[in-house]
Amino acid sequence: MRNVELDTISDAFMATFSGDADPRFRVVLTSLVRHMHAFAKETSLTHEEWHRGLSFLMATGAKTNEHRNEFVLMSDVLGLSSVVDLLHSPRGATPSSVLGPFHITGAPVLPYGGDLKGECAGPAVIVMGMVRNRAGQPLADVDLEIWQTAPNGLYSNQDAAMDPMALRARLRTRADGSYLFSTVRPAPYTVPTDGPVGDILKGMGRHPWRPAHFHFIAQKPGYRSLVTEVFPSDDPYLDSDAVFGVREGLIMPLLRHDDKGALPAHLAIAHAVELPFFTVQFDVVLASDESSA
Repeated sequence: MRNVELDTISDAFMATFSGDADPRFRVVLTSLVRHMHAFAKETSLTHEEWHRGLSFLMATGAKTNEHRNEFVLMSDVLGLSSVVDLLHSPRGATPSSVLGPFHITGAPVLPYGGDLKGECAGPAVIVMGMVRNRAGQPLADVDLEIWQTAPNGLYSNQDAAMDPMALRARLRTRADGSYLFSTVRPAPYTVPTDGPVGDILKGMGRHPWRPAHFHFIAQKPGYRSLVTEVFPSDDPYLDSDAVFGVREGLIMPLLRHDDKGALPAHLAIAHAVELPFFTVQFDVVLASDESSA
């Protein structure tokens, strides 16, 4: 490699792979490096810009901790997270959407009909639905993980005044594939702008708002895990989501009710629900592990 030139350096890098390198690793890294080299050539990248890019990555790592992943946020606002989601959303199944930087593990188990709302102000929202496979058969014992913002637009791991596991839960579908819980309406919120990703948004002149949403993860052995979101149909930011997470099939109406006769059975807080309350129906379709897109 003593004669490396601008038009040979990409091939010189490719030649450094050993014969026992993992084939998929070779494919991904080869493509990444070719695109990086082409990007530098196309933009005539300067030393100053190269240093700024490295500093940006270092600052992104410094901003990342157990409560916030700035790298995930960067992937989100650049649209990369949604590109990966869209590439791997099987036809006929519920569309996937972004995980987001505020997911944490260890959410408590919530029984069927249980309540997440707690002391949160605002009308109750009853979330219900069915989980099925692509043949329309109900799926029992699907593990659902749900999390959302409080009415103040903050997740529990952003607000020191909240219980760390507030508005987070795990529940399982019943034999008929159904699930049910009560909560409060999530609020639109801004993605964090106090770190390197905020500088990207400011530099582009973009707003940092996300539409309100409920996060869902659905998992069952034999089926592809689904990471998705549910968006109220009246949210003002549906057409300008800062992280490109909205899909037409994930927009659901929140129906207003002024009669308690509309409350579903088995709701733990039925006696305490005040009028008006809202319901949202979100049915999930999972694809099997072996199914093709």
